[in-house]
Amino acid sequence: MGQQQLLLIILGVIIVGIAIAVGLSLFSAQSVASNKDSIVNDIANLAATSYQYRIRPASMGGGGGSYAGYTITSKLSSNDNATYTCTVQAPDGVTFVGTSVNGTVTGVQNATGNLTKAGWAYTGSFQ
Repeated sequence: MGQQQLLLIILGVIIVGIAIAVGLSLFSAQSVASNKDSIVNDIANLAATSYQYRIRPASMGGGGGSYAGYTITSKLSSNDNATYTCTVQAPDGVTFVGTSVNGTVTGVQNATGNLTKAGWAYTGSFQ
């Protein structure tokens, strides 16, 4: 083989190697973003269940206007996305934390059942 052919083969191998590295990097970034989105969605669902607890009368097993006594059920406390915990700031708020291998997502719920925009916090690969 000539020198020009060898240089083209080497150049081709280098370009293919770079393309594989970029592809792996993009796939990894998409995986982390997907995990973050899934955790945010799960926290929104937990916030809905906690608000249902808050507005349900105490005589029916609810909070009677307060988040006090709310806990995440064992069925909802963990899934493939993350493990979830909550801290009740009775009577008017709940802080949810989802912890995964990529980091943590924190969401704060107010008395009206909304997750506050300023209450979201991300750590680890989610930043």
